[in-house]
Amino acid sequence: MIAEIGLAALWLAAALAVLQLAGGLLALRGDGANEIAALTRPAAVLQGGLVALAFGALLWVFAITDLSVKLVATSSHTAKPLIFKISGAWGNHEGSMLLWVTVMALAGALIAAIERRLPERTMQATLAAQGFVALGFYAFLLLSSNPFERLPQPAVEGLGLNPLLQDIGLAFHPPTLYIGYVGLSVAFSFAVGALITRQVTPDFARAMRPWILGAWVFLTLGLTAGSYWAYYELGWGGYWFWDPVENAALMPWLAATALLHSASVLAGRDALRVWTIMLGVVAFSMSMLGTFLVRSGVLTSVHAFAVDPERGSFILFLLAIYIGGALLLFALRAGAISEGERFSMASREGALVVNNVMLSAILAVVLLGTLYPLLTEAFDVRVSVGPPYFNPVGAIFAFPMLTVMAVGPLLRWRQDRWGRISKEMGLVAALLLAGVVLFGLLAEASLLALLGLTFAVALAAASFLPLKGRNLRRVPIATWGMVVAHLGVAMMLFGMASESAFSKEKLAALEEGGMTSVGPWSVRLEAVEPVAGPNWTAIAGRMSASYEQGEPVQIAPQSRNFWAPPQQTTESVLITRWDGQLYAVMGGSSTDGRWQVRLWWKPFVTFIWYGGLLVALGGVMALVGRVRVDLRRRLVRRKLAERRNDMETAV
Repeated sequence: MIAEIGLAALWLAAALAVLQLAGGLLALRGDGANEIAALTRPAAVLQGGLVALAFGALLWVFAITDLSVKLVATSSHTAKPLIFKISGAWGNHEGSMLLWVTVMALAGALIAAIERRLPERTMQATLAAQGFVALGFYAFLLLSSNPFERLPQPAVEGLGLNPLLQDIGLAFHPPTLYIGYVGLSVAFSFAVGALITRQVTPDFARAMRPWILGAWVFLTLGLTAGSYWAYYELGWGGYWFWDPVENAALMPWLAATALLHSASVLAGRDALRVWTIMLGVVAFSMSMLGTFLVRSGVLTSVHAFAVDPERGSFILFLLAIYIGGALLLFALRAGAISEGERFSMASREGALVVNNVMLSAILAVVLLGTLYPLLTEAFDVRVSVGPPYFNPVGAIFAFPMLTVMAVGPLLRWRQDRWGRISKEMGLVAALLLAGVVLFGLLAEASLLALLGLTFAVALAAASFLPLKGRNLRRVPIATWGMVVAHLGVAMMLFGMASESAFSKEKLAALEEGGMTSVGPWSVRLEAVEPVAGPNWTAIAGRMSASYEQGEPVQIAPQSRNFWAPPQQTTESVLITRWDGQLYAVMGGSSTDGRWQVRLWWKPFVTFIWYGGLLVALGGVMALVGRVRVDLRRRLVRRKLAERRNDMETAV
């Protein structure tokens, strides 16, 4: 009965999406008093509640392992821990798409309930666009990917979830990414609404900016969590492999970063109008493209699961409709968008434009590297595109972007001159030169790693320069957010470069009682023991690890065998210090009774994820600061309006 309630709620929500679309279109025709047009906002709010009910029903059937539901039978198992039963609800094709639709519907409901800054006609166009996007996904779920489909006879036992996904990281990584993706769908709807009504104004950017900031924060958290999940779960010792699905998550983040800066300029300085609209379309295009790549089965990836070429074609159709239509609308209306305020290239706006160009170029590099193997495969030519392409080609644009990021916040708005910040620019240049010399003498590192270390130190110092000479208590929260986010980028870059420059790896075959070393660590394999879990068995290597002959630490990496479904995985063990991590993986045994043990010492690798959290924190601070400013602006406007009304009444 629960499954039927969820399915009925989805059908009703789809009907409300039709009503929302129709109401918005009628409002655009100028019939604002039309009864259907007046239902646009209530339809969006009620739609959000119904889809939340549907997703709650899906969580419930997974929690109780209702094996009469096909999705539960194919993606769960009675022996799984409860947390993995629940997270398994979105660890498959249908459930993940329902999660997408749920977040989208709740976002649309929130817009309809609270957004009052834009002209009503623009809001109606935005809600109509949101309803149109949602309607396509409802059709996809109900006609092609029904998450509540029943089996003719309940299954005796479930097939189980991919063991690689039976990890606590799955409870956080996909939802955070999906919230980010859907936040970009909201930005897309705002952009389409502004294009339709030709209202590309600072008020439009202020209304859209919190959604972009929120989406960007969640995308940052999702990428950070996903990177750490791949690092410790896959047992390969790396944090980023330029896997196509990793790239599919990175591309929307790059577009959202450019969109965030462009919208901020439009909101505060009434410039970059066309840039903002274009990036709003591109950012959502990248999230849709990523969905297609992951779900279509056109690529091979350790992350790609629950793929279906037929349903991938459905997503491709939606991609063509939404993005093709938006690009056509942009082509038709872009010429009617006024240029906005002008500015000199020697200004903060100019620096942001340069960074947007660099971000767009990096996005193009990643997009080409991701799609090129698919294009060549269509001609029966198989190629592999990996770090030898992505790292150096991306660096061509990344390092100039980092340079502008270091000095750009020091420039004034509208117009400035480089000579005014010559001292600060000299400091950054000196740090870069000193870093090249110092790290070049201390480390036998590649050129990219050397440049990464140098730019990380220079950017970390430069991130605090906007605070120079200011009363720190009066610095706006949004400015603090910028400082923290830029410091986080520097920290991430330092972690990545350190991992590349200083990592040590050791593959050893040890008997029980045998010892080996990697970097400053000495490791002894004390015993190999069998271990059993709720739905797996394992061989655990009990080891003691000592840092520079210090007190030993006990660790036990495992080689696990799952039986639902049958699959072997590795469970790495990490010992974290302030200056890095020891990474240990247990392998199989050889014919002479020795056990394979793989060890890595990765100096400062944790700075990657600390930096990612700092970047997200900076986004949260900027969001709080912008919301406070917007609320204060609304309050001032309300008081002025009340005073004006009082004066008119007195007269």
